[in-house]
This record gives sequence, C-alpha cells and structure tokens, in this order.
Amino acid sequence: MKKTMFLLVLAIIGKQASCQDVNKQIKEKDVTRVIGTLAADNMQGRATFTPGIEKAARFIESEFKHIGLKPMVGNNGYRQNFTLTRTRPVTTQISINAKVIAADSAFVATSATSININQLADVEIINVTPDKDFRSVYRSLINTSKKLLIMVDPKFASFFKRLKDRAEAGSVAMKTNDSQVLVYVLGVYADIKALQVTYTGKAEVLPLFNIAGIIPGTTKPNEYVIFSGHYDHLGIIKPMQGDSIANGADDDASGTTAVIELAKYYKKAKNNTRTLIFVAFTAEEIGEYGSQYFATTVHPDDVVAMFNIEMIGKKSKFGENSAFITGFERSDFGTILQKNLTGTPFKFYPDPYPDQNLFYRSDNASLAAVGVPAHTISTDQIDVDSLYHTVKDEVSSLDMANITATIRAIALSAQTIVSGIDTPKRVAKLEN
Repeated sequence: MKKTMFLLVLAIIGKQASCQDVNKQIKEKDVTRVIGTLAADNMQGRATFTPGIEKAARFIESEFKHIGLKPMVGNNGYRQNFTLTRTRPVTTQISINAKVIAADSAFVATSATSININQLADVEIINVTPDKDFRSVYRSLINTSKKLLIMVDPKFASFFKRLKDRAEAGSVAMKTNDSQVLVYVLGVYADIKALQVTYTGKAEVLPLFNIAGIIPGTTKPNEYVIFSGHYDHLGIIKPMQGDSIANGADDDASGTTAVIELAKYYKKAKNNTRTLIFVAFTAEEIGEYGSQYFATTVHPDDVVAMFNIEMIGKKSKFGENSAFITGFERSDFGTILQKNLTGTPFKFYPDPYPDQNLFYRSDNASLAAVGVPAHTISTDQIDVDSLYHTVKDEVSSLDMANITATIRAIALSAQTIVSGIDTPKRVAKLEN
C-alpha cells in the first residue's frame, strides 16, 4: 500500500511538473504574435497561388529556422515543392433536350482542355435529390474517371454556386485526368433524352509548397509523429462592409500557430525518441492537395500518429478547456491523449458533428485513408460558426487564452506518443 501511494505521489508530482513546464514554455504572447502575423491584412488572405501565401510561407520558414528544425530528408530547405495543373474554362455550352442551360445553372469540372459530347449514352446520370447529401456526393466524385451528368436539386443552389465559382477559377489536379468529365446542372428534368456539351479550357502548371521541418528521434528515428495544420485560406473574396480580405485567423492560422509553438516546445524538451514532423500544408481550401502530396513522401507504416490541428480559435461546444477529436472511435488515439491529461482540467471529446463528416474533410484524411491514426483536433462550433469562410474570421474574433490552453493540452497529451511509450492502434483503411 505504501509503495502504491508513493508511486501515485510521484505520478502527481510528475504531472504537475509537466504542466508547469508546458505553461512556462507555451506562452499566450507568443501565440498572439504568430497568429497575428499569419492573419494580418498584408498576407491578403493567404490564397493558393498568390503573393500572400508566398509571404506566409517565408514567415513560417523563418520560424522553423529560428526554432532549429531540420529539413525533411531529401529537401534542401523547409519547402516541399510540387505542382498542380490548373485548367480554366474558356467556353462552355450545355444543352439538355435541345435547350441551352443558363450559364449560372451549369458548369464543367475537368482537367481536359477540349470536350465534345453529343450522345446521352456517353455519360452516366447521377441525380442529387433533396434527400441526399450533395457535399458527400461531390467528394465521392473527386477521383472518378468517368463522364458524368450530375443533376442537382435547387435545394442545393448555394453549395452549387460555390462549386461553380471554384470551377470557373480553375479546376486543379495533381495529375491530369482527361477521362474525368463532371457536368453539373442545377435543376430537375423528368425525362432527359438528349445531351450536348461543348467545352474548351486552358491548362497551366503552377508551383506549390508545404513547409515542413523535423526534430530527429533518438532511439526510434524511423518512427514518425506528425503535427500539422494548413496555412492557406481564401484570399480576396466578395466584400462585406467594405472588407474583402478573408484573413483566415481561425481557419487555419490558429492551427498553423499551434504547429509552430509545438515545434518550439518539443525542440526545447528534447524528449522525443520518435522523429517529429511539423508541417504547414498548402492548398487545403481547394482540395487538400498539400496533404495529399505530403502523404506520398512518407511511408504510412512508419507514421505512428498524426495530430492535425484545425480551427482552435474559440471555445468548443463543451466549454472551456475542451476540444474534440475527429474519428475518435476509429482508434485509441483520443483515449491515450486523455489519459495523459489526467489531473488537468482539459478534456478531449469525440466529434459532436458526425453529420459533417469532418474526419475526411481535413488534412488528416490522406494518411487516415491508408491506416494511419491520423486525427484532427478542433474546437470549432461548425454548426453555428457564422464567421467561417467570411471576411470576419479575423484575429479580433479569437480567444487567445483558448488557443493557448489547447496547444498546451496537445503538448501534454502527446508526451507518451512522442517519447515512444504509447503507440495508437491503426485505423481501418479506406476502401477504394
């Protein structure tokens, strides 16, 4: 009994020491400085392919250099360079039953530069009826190699418009797939007997880059633990009350700030037996392309866990000192984290928004799909967040104390994974 009590006292003292250390090392003033820089107006909303994201990348690189991170193997610096092909529509005309569809009710998503469809038999028809989830249908078609006519019920007009605007800005792909032709039409047709699609586009190859650095592991250097967030956002969008800069303070300057502060913390802690990778992903907002590329640079079996951090700028629906983990039930990742927080006021909860399919809507998805315990940590009340993807997502809307508390909790909760004591169970691989 005395021995048990002695060990319990030691554990409590150790937990208190760890909490004191993390509170000392991860400071609110540092969090405020980093997020304030990333979400400043002069970053112009950090849209992919813009000068703003280049400026943000240079800032993150400077932070990684100051911390003392090393580049990933095979990279000369912190940039993971890759390219996307963007195909912009030049001309589009779609007719159903010999009637030309209004321009605001139709668009084509493809990486092909020339399409001419005259036979209905050449395409498969998908009807997105009011009882379906249009977002899920859209995501399920991203990697298809088919020619499809997707008829969308007017109920989904708002999301349809967003997709149309995105397509007109240019369909992007890591690899061109000319066999994929997705023809979206907003409207209900009882009997489709004829279809004609004439489309031309212009393709250009554009550079992109993740920013990644590592702290090599001591005794398990070939086992990786990843801390990530995305540093891109929407850029300049439709003005609201005279403001057109979508600063993306919560989405996801908050997560990128967490990555930087965690890198700083673990570099000073010097307690990682496993190699720690800290990565700021690009192009999340246009299709998670940065994390898709990153997933090709590491072998999934070598990745022990992935802490993806997305939108931790405000209190969660569970109140102060709380966050949720997407896919909580898919592995024991969350259970391990919560065990390491015993004796602290912070608690991780399962994702309270299962209908949003958040597990496969963030940058953890590419590695989760191949079995990695890759989860996203967030506090966003996405069902009521009126600032999401608007110009009002600014630093002034954030709760810096909440962000700081969440980063500290992640640092504490990851300790046994970082030090090689705990290894989360693998998640089920996503079937093709």
